[in-house]
Amino acid sequence: MAVKVLIVDDSAFFRKRLSEILQKADSIEVAGTASNGKEALQQAKALNPDVITMDYEMPVMDGITAIRHIMKEAPCPILMFSSLTHEGARVTLDALDAGAVDFLPKNFEDIARDATKMQDVLTNRILSIARKNRLAPRSSPNTSPRTPASSVQSGDSLTTRERLQKLANGGLSRSSSNNSASPRSASSGSSGRSSGTERKHPVSVVAIGTSTGGPVALQKVVTKLPASFPVPILLIQHMPATFTPAFAERLNALSAIKVKEAEDGDVLQPGCAYLAPGGKQMLVGNRGGRASISILDGDERLTYKPSVDLTFGSVSKSFPGKVLSIVLTGMGADGKEGCRLMKSSGSTVWTQTEATCVVYGMPMAVDKAGYSDKSLDINDVAEQLVNRLT
Repeated sequence: MAVKVLIVDDSAFFRKRLSEILQKADSIEVAGTASNGKEALQQAKALNPDVITMDYEMPVMDGITAIRHIMKEAPCPILMFSSLTHEGARVTLDALDAGAVDFLPKNFEDIARDATKMQDVLTNRILSIARKNRLAPRSSPNTSPRTPASSVQSGDSLTTRERLQKLANGGLSRSSSNNSASPRSASSGSSGRSSGTERKHPVSVVAIGTSTGGPVALQKVVTKLPASFPVPILLIQHMPATFTPAFAERLNALSAIKVKEAEDGDVLQPGCAYLAPGGKQMLVGNRGGRASISILDGDERLTYKPSVDLTFGSVSKSFPGKVLSIVLTGMGADGKEGCRLMKSSGSTVWTQTEATCVVYGMPMAVDKAGYSDKSLDINDVAEQLVNRLT
């Protein structure tokens, strides 16, 4: 059964173009269109779509107001189209807070310059966010949910591992050389679920990686942490470069702890969360005996900027056996290789439960590999962190 999509935009040209792109996919049906938020609400009730694509600036009723009404009266996964500007970032974050589950650039050239690749990204993003809310065939237990063509595929783990190791070795050249540790087995995490035998080691840093659905998930975690939180936190969210400054500002305004976009040379401080800047790679190393952050352009062959794998790999090397890492909602498998390195150094891995994920891709990849010590409802993560560390 095809995924039914409702397209909402005040531009007739954009509605037509998006309709033409999506109708090329056999798995998607454009069920209807709307030119403003009021029409969107009416169509959402009448058509019962699987996914709604939403513009922000429209007459009669704007996109964010429409999202709030739709989520109350006719709940449905909503994909926001946004401009890649600071104002666009602010609006998009407001839309996610109102109930949208994901966003894409409205300028399709910002998604991909190749038309086929751009169509794949749009199609697969819609299918991924629709899957959770409808009875459709799920992915094989040994694979993650369908991901955009630009994403790391589960079958590419060896190539990803080689690239990660090469980049980590080069990028960590300024790090202390005495941080290596002998690999250990992921004994307590072999089931991918809490077994009640999680090894309680000292924790020097928390690292959290996420993608689709991540802004809301991170907000639920970070804003519940006390100002006295005893260790630094690293946040890796797949997000454009123009969005991360606004996201860091938003989290900082809502949180008791300090949240900032990470900068090259930042020294890790307790009670501070460092958000990896979009379009860059965030590594953790040792400068002058102090744990600090390096911000690099990174290897062009790595799909994600920032990459959860890369940050996790560097922090596991800098704090062997002393990291509590968490993989939250997201498409693809970014974080799986980083969690392997975490477990090899004796650190702990938590994942978000499938039921509370927008897309159970990244956590599933970690769970299925047997690296997760505990799987948690997103609403319980902050409390578990506080209990574990304070």
